[in-house]
Amino acid sequence: MRIIVRFGGIAMLVAAIVILAVLPFATSFVEQWTRRDVELRSRLVFNSVRDQVSGLLARNDAQQAGILFERIASDERVLAIGYCDGQELRFPTSNMPPSFSCAEASRSDSESFSVVRNQDHNVLVSSFPLNAGGRPGHLVVLHDLSYADQRGGEARNYLFLALAGVAFGAAALAAMIAAIIMRRWLSSIRQALESARTGNANPPVEENIIPLGQEIRDVLQELEASRRTIDAAHTDWSPETLRAALSNELSGSEVIVVSNREPYIHNRTNGGEISLQIPASGLVSALEPVVRACGGTWVAHGSGTADRDTVDANDRVPVPPNHPSYTLRRVWLSEEEQDGYYYGAANEGLWPLCHIAFVRPIFRETDWQFYRSVNEKFADAIVAEAKREDPIILVQDYHFALLPRMIRDRLPRATIVTFWHIPWPNAETFGICPWREEIIDGLLGSSILGFHTQAHCNNFLDSVDSYVESRIDREKDSVFFGGEETLIRPYPISIEWPPTAMEGQRPVEECRRIVRERLGLSPDMRIGVGIERFDYTKGILDRMQAIDALIGEHPEWRGNFTFVQVAAPTRSKLANYRLLQEEAEALARDINEKYGGDGYEPIRLLIRHHEPDEVFELFRAADLCIVSSLHDGMNLVAKEFVAARDDEQGVLILSAFAGASRELSEALIVNPYNAHAMGEAINRALTMPQNEQRERMRLMRDQVKERNVYRWAGQMLLAASRLRKQQRIRRLIARGRRLAPANA
Repeated sequence: MRIIVRFGGIAMLVAAIVILAVLPFATSFVEQWTRRDVELRSRLVFNSVRDQVSGLLARNDAQQAGILFERIASDERVLAIGYCDGQELRFPTSNMPPSFSCAEASRSDSESFSVVRNQDHNVLVSSFPLNAGGRPGHLVVLHDLSYADQRGGEARNYLFLALAGVAFGAAALAAMIAAIIMRRWLSSIRQALESARTGNANPPVEENIIPLGQEIRDVLQELEASRRTIDAAHTDWSPETLRAALSNELSGSEVIVVSNREPYIHNRTNGGEISLQIPASGLVSALEPVVRACGGTWVAHGSGTADRDTVDANDRVPVPPNHPSYTLRRVWLSEEEQDGYYYGAANEGLWPLCHIAFVRPIFRETDWQFYRSVNEKFADAIVAEAKREDPIILVQDYHFALLPRMIRDRLPRATIVTFWHIPWPNAETFGICPWREEIIDGLLGSSILGFHTQAHCNNFLDSVDSYVESRIDREKDSVFFGGEETLIRPYPISIEWPPTAMEGQRPVEECRRIVRERLGLSPDMRIGVGIERFDYTKGILDRMQAIDALIGEHPEWRGNFTFVQVAAPTRSKLANYRLLQEEAEALARDINEKYGGDGYEPIRLLIRHHEPDEVFELFRAADLCIVSSLHDGMNLVAKEFVAARDDEQGVLILSAFAGASRELSEALIVNPYNAHAMGEAINRALTMPQNEQRERMRLMRDQVKERNVYRWAGQMLLAASRLRKQQRIRRLIARGRRLAPANA
């Protein structure tokens, strides 16, 4: 008992010393902060009335000056206000202290602040130079600082109570620790005496428990180091930062990425040669720099006509071709599997279901069977590639809703991070899916399940709550299902910074000249751009209708503004996509016939794939960019446009239904279903002053720079690292509990 009291007393003594040392500094800090706050208030008063006071003084309008000063002094913390004309005090308010003199205020030619004593409290005197009618003078504002003393006293009292509470808690904790140590020590002595009495040669269990406790402490120290790593890299994510973080946190860990689309495609040309294509995909552009940074294996569908000719006997190829830094493992699918899994279940079923773009989802049981079997095929490939029993596996997108559970069944100790790149609909909409329970079960095989926004996380939790038996922790945003916990987290995806496509880009003015010449536009033609795949969720028809509304309501733009719509064909096997392209071509033709003439076309529809450097050249040439998604998880085009504008000019018109609108609030946010409102937004963009463009673009560029793709990947991978350490602690504690009965 004496040892316990001693531990508690030492803790109380240390806490008392800390309290006595900290209190004066805390009080001084509060007082200094309060004074700075009052000085700022004085400047605000001066800046708001400076011009008005100058006019009144120039006219020598004493009556209006007195009324104005009394109104300002009605503020409860403004004691008095007046004007020092040299040594003479003019227009003082009724509460001006009799002892106040202009002598001190008139000594400086710049603003000054001083504290004087008035009766039983301090007064801050703020003096600001103000010329009236060519004569120098000073506007003086007096603030009562008595409330500052009161605030300092309150802060001192609250801090004392808080520290006292901490001291009491520390003393109690120290006593508890001492009691536990004593109990274990006495138990060890009793066991040693019993062993000596009976001649039992087995070592005491404490010899196992003590190293076990040290191991737990080591893992806790690693967790704290992980937190410091995350904090240190929070504002400056780069490939180097990511590599350093992963080296510290995941050293020796195996990382596997799985996606449907591969980062490099090998095709055979008409001449029989093999060409390399980097696909135009937001997912690939986001993940490829990450895998370069951390190494590992990327498992994907081999879709190129020459893909089989470029792999080794194990279907692997080192990439990137010039400087290999990771392995691409290709999975082969038959045409029948591709039709059922990719075109059917994924893109005729899950895609329209999740995007709610008023295209009816098609659910076929045969498609679902292929979807399930292809997910099984990818699970087998991942297990074959895994060199350890506990790899970190990053599963990408809606093509693999069943894959996390399949991996979990094969590799129970794997850390599975699944990212859903498209929106997750509300629970009622998701409920129409015939395979809703199986999809939720598959995704809950993940250790961490990520979405772009918190709203999508909430929708998923609501869906789980509605359709499967589970326990949801709303405060922690996690789901307990089948004895395992899945964390649900928002991870807004982004682009690399600086973008690779910016390398070698010409100055903005030169880009404009080149693009205008290429498209046959006049040298002063204003340009808007839209760059998308031909997908009904992107709102391509809606932005064309907005161009119709713009020119119809603002005819001055006819012949002076051209909208360049770049649209790459995609999923042409599906009727909805073919019909969209045909409808877009017809609508562009109608608008051009309606408003065009003499070589002028208000809409230029460019239907082909554009390489990243071509896309960024268009971005740099444009006056505005329209991203009018009807529903989108993020939409990286918006961020790419912002990244391309290092001249801090140009206007982004962004749909409220794209996830990017949550981050790029300085864009002109629009409802893509309202053609008139979008037309007005385009007109506003075309007439926006350059300084406003600069302010908006600068804020958006800072946002994209800070929240880049390396931050996105780093957050997920470091969260996986922390989760692995926490799981390791749980296993150690469970091991300790198994040892504990032997110590009884």
